[in-house]
Amino acid sequence: MTKPSERKIVVTRNGPFIVSGNVPLAIWSIIPGRDGISWEWKEGRSFDTEDEYALCRCGGSKEEPFCDGTHAKIKFNGKETASRFPFADQARIFDGPTLTLSDAEELCALARFCDAEGGIWRLTKKTDDPKARDLVIREANYCPAGRLAVQDRRTGKEIEEALPLSIGVIEDPGLSLSGPLWVRGGIRIESHNGKPYEVRNRVTLCRCGASMNKPLCDRAHVDIEFRDGLVEFEETK
Repeated sequence: MTKPSERKIVVTRNGPFIVSGNVPLAIWSIIPGRDGISWEWKEGRSFDTEDEYALCRCGGSKEEPFCDGTHAKIKFNGKETASRFPFADQARIFDGPTLTLSDAEELCALARFCDAEGGIWRLTKKTDDPKARDLVIREANYCPAGRLAVQDRRTGKEIEEALPLSIGVIEDPGLSLSGPLWVRGGIRIESHNGKPYEVRNRVTLCRCGASMNKPLCDRAHVDIEFRDGLVEFEETK
């Protein structure tokens, strides 16, 4: 029996993401609540994968989410420009009565879970109310990009919901768009030269090809109205 490879994602030079270690891959859709604001994650179909597979990051593949070689045909420029500073050094701090919110806005993937119930920043100021506290924790943990994180002010410990080692292909019916890759559970991400990024529980990688913060998502999929063809969206009015 072949021994599984180390679970990691390699950002190849001007090419795809090479995923190794038999990492599960499935569609995850953002489900809005009654007010139209993002509220739940819904898992969709899973993809058959091998121990190693290549995921498109140029946005042009006809076999999404997998690479079909289009990056070479269009001469995709996949230069990595994302900061190597750890999250703690990038984040602004917002203190509330019982929680501290850390916010690294540059990492935002525009999933919009932070907007529910008046917004996570306003709710943080009210975390002496148990309901507001629970909502802040929920909204931060539902952020796929890891832009938001919360710490207990009394203990100083981060309140982070453990995620399974897997990759989600984000679909956003609320905007009728396709989103980034949601890397979950602390999978190692490294450049083609082996230099690693900070390992985190939640990270979003650009797969539309337009991010100015490669390999990370910077919401560019919204600007270019990226659709991968994996799901059908209702036309927005």
